[in-house]
Amino acid sequence: MSDTIDIDRPARALTFDQIQAFLYAEARALDDRQWDDWLTFYHDDCDFWMPAWDDFDKLTEDPQSEISLIYYADKSGIRDRVFRIQTDRSSATSLPEPRTNHNLSNIEIISQKDGIIKLRFNWQSLSYRYAVTDQHWGTSFYTIDARGERPLITSKKIVLKNDHIHHVIDVYHI
Repeated sequence: MSDTIDIDRPARALTFDQIQAFLYAEARALDDRQWDDWLTFYHDDCDFWMPAWDDFDKLTEDPQSEISLIYYADKSGIRDRVFRIQTDRSSATSLPEPRTNHNLSNIEIISQKDGIIKLRFNWQSLSYRYAVTDQHWGTSFYTIDARGERPLITSKKIVLKNDHIHHVIDVYHI
């Protein structure tokens, strides 16, 4: 699959059901550990950002100058993270891989114009590893470009609401 987008292609609007199916399919790829499939949801220029909460309970606003829990400027960072997960080249992903379950709710289309969709939704994920179940929850903000052959995420911001965590958090937790 090519991640290039033909800007001459007419913009198309996606229905709420199509957007919901897209989000569910991305979550399913994570839950099924289908890393290569999961990567196909992202545009090459997609930033992937999970800001941190500061000492005053405010989210950091600039991943370039403030601390973030996760930040990849584009898909190459996401791709590198997946490579480390797949090859066990990370202390955060020692075997066995966690079993995860992502649940999405309150999906809202913020705007949809000329094939660019901005949306937000709440999520909760459960992960099971070493006989322990962890839970994480938050709100995600996506920008999706629907002008190509298939929709692609061009920006992803994840706000982790329960950020007092006792271990490393990874892309499959959120």
